[in-house]
Amino acid sequence: MLGSVLGLRVQWNERCKDRLNSLAISVMNQWPGVKLRVTEGWDEDGHHSEESLHYEGRAVDITTSDRDRNKYGMLARLAVEAGFDWVYYESKAHIHCSVKSEHSAAAKTGGCFPARALATLENGTTVPLSALRPGQRIQAVDEEGRLIYSEFLTFLDKAPLMPTAFRIVETRDPPRRLALTAAHLLFAGDNATAPTRAVFASQVRPGQYVLAVEGTALWPARVTAVSEQVDIGAYAPLTSHGTVVVDDVAASCFAMVQEQRLAQLAFWPLRLYHGLTGGHRTQPEGVHWYSTLLYRLGRLLLASDSFHPLATAQFDG
Repeated sequence: MLGSVLGLRVQWNERCKDRLNSLAISVMNQWPGVKLRVTEGWDEDGHHSEESLHYEGRAVDITTSDRDRNKYGMLARLAVEAGFDWVYYESKAHIHCSVKSEHSAAAKTGGCFPARALATLENGTTVPLSALRPGQRIQAVDEEGRLIYSEFLTFLDKAPLMPTAFRIVETRDPPRRLALTAAHLLFAGDNATAPTRAVFASQVRPGQYVLAVEGTALWPARVTAVSEQVDIGAYAPLTSHGTVVVDDVAASCFAMVQEQRLAQLAFWPLRLYHGLTGGHRTQPEGVHWYSTLLYRLGRLLLASDSFHPLATAQFDG
């Protein structure tokens, strides 16, 4: 079936090849006479970052053979349905798709930070996320974009030993390095003066700006590089304000759905519960039951494209 894929002769791995075959069939069924077009697969010229999946035969950039950009939204959806683990608009000219490795080294795909990532307590000391305890007050951001301290309530996800694929966002002026999963929300703006908004980490690009702590305030920091890395452990802290500062970069506590205010509202009952009970019991590993419940309800009430493509891998896979 790869004969129905237009493009380069590349060295795809088996999982990527299987999904391309499936996607090629879907494209022909969706648009008779149109074929799937691969613009880049295996990178032999070193055009991508050192950790790019293009060097492993696990990533492809695709369009339709007629290059009709009006079809790209549906093409992305077809790619998700074909089983690609990561699908997003890398540019207006194509869609990027990739697959996990056969040994599932990056099996965890939800909204988290590495276990060793640091949060800042109210007394100024830093602690690994894995060491946070309910009731501690950690750096966060209020609705006006000001640096505050918010009560840590619980982990929405806790996987101490899970190999996890992280998106690495690096900045300068000030220099910062934040690791978070692709489906996690990060506050980003298109320039230093533009208001920031919550976007998926997978959508953040060099040249955009994120909010970094410098002294006692938050400042826009220009993103200089974005890459991928697998690390051990994954933690998703929830604070009263729904935001958190990790490794001196402001981020959301939420993931999967690109709606910060909606997520904060949806988690109100859980915040109320912790406010009334203290919620200081030992938390089991895994995704918090309330997060799973909200996801199931969201799948019934929200459009399927409201979710990050990796939501399916996290909850339905």
